[in-house]
Amino acid sequence: MTGVRTGLEQLVAGRPRGERTRVGLVTNPTGVLPDLTPSATALLRSGFRVTALFSPEHGLRGTGQAGSGESEDESEAEGGGDRGGGPATDPATGLPVFDTYLRTGGALDELVASAGVDVLVFDVSDVGARFYTYVWTMYDLMGTAARLGLPFTVLDRPNPVGGAVCEGPPLDPAFASFVGRAPLPVRHGLTTGEIARFVNREIGAELDVVPLLGWRRERYFDETGLPWVMPSVNMPTLDTALVYPGTGLFEGTNVSEGRGTTRPFELIGAPYVDGRFAEELDALGLPGVRFRDTWFAPVFGKHAGTPVRGVQLHVTDRTALRPVFTGVSMLHVLRALYSGDFACEPFLDLLWGSDSLRLALTSGRDPRDLCGSPGRPGDHAEQLYV
Repeated sequence: MTGVRTGLEQLVAGRPRGERTRVGLVTNPTGVLPDLTPSATALLRSGFRVTALFSPEHGLRGTGQAGSGESEDESEAEGGGDRGGGPATDPATGLPVFDTYLRTGGALDELVASAGVDVLVFDVSDVGARFYTYVWTMYDLMGTAARLGLPFTVLDRPNPVGGAVCEGPPLDPAFASFVGRAPLPVRHGLTTGEIARFVNREIGAELDVVPLLGWRRERYFDETGLPWVMPSVNMPTLDTALVYPGTGLFEGTNVSEGRGTTRPFELIGAPYVDGRFAEELDALGLPGVRFRDTWFAPVFGKHAGTPVRGVQLHVTDRTALRPVFTGVSMLHVLRALYSGDFACEPFLDLLWGSDSLRLALTSGRDPRDLCGSPGRPGDHAEQLYV
């Protein structure tokens, strides 16, 4: 099977657009060549004048937990960090590092302007779920680029869970947030470059997407020939990414989504769960997945230090798997079995993209019809790949 060439490979194989152009690179550990050379190093070696680095959630080195950037000590960067008086310094390249996490609008414009760059280049891998935040960092920076008159280049990377299927309803604009700013389905089936083109209809940035070569929509990440690098600390494997578009919804409940374990988003449980949960789920015969009754004790996050009972998801057929329908079915069973204990949080509305799922669960209605039928990504966005 022919390997896939990323946008980064395409760019460094070509000629620099101009040695005088000051490049601001948005990246994290996923921005690497197949030999694991980081994108900043690769671009510098190829003659690009990279003068600043920008980091998304979890930080440049990926050590930050959910809902945080990266502290000075965690990143091993020198300096106080840009939130406390100037950017940190990346010891590998000597470049300043600007933390973009939770900055939007004028604050983000000011940050980028202070870096003094001529173009922004985005090289970060997504995981295929609308509520994963990296593409919304891209969205916000594209808006900044448009307002500041800067070109914006996306170095495309594969959707690790494939691009043949999308699932779940599109985001209701009334529920737009940093876990979803545009009307994409929960499992969107797009590459980062395709999302950039889709949202740029609204933003109007001077956008260039450096495409992939050799990627087809039915390919999963382990069929690309590219090395898997953890996109974030709680996304350790492709198995995690396969179920995440559904089990990520548990972040909006009082049920542990497995953070604080070695199998985040594959282990789901709570102190009030018993053996009926696994039995009821397996009886549903959901496609492509089985459920194993299990116990675990998270070391941080929800129910930290408390043994909880729940299930581990075992994917048996990833092509047949419908992660969004699976996650919603799990929520439905929890509500039916443990109505006195199970609770939804307002954050569920932002993850789902509307209040319809939470309202169905809290009223005791079956929410599975909200998922609709699986579609194709071309139904909602222009595709760059077949």
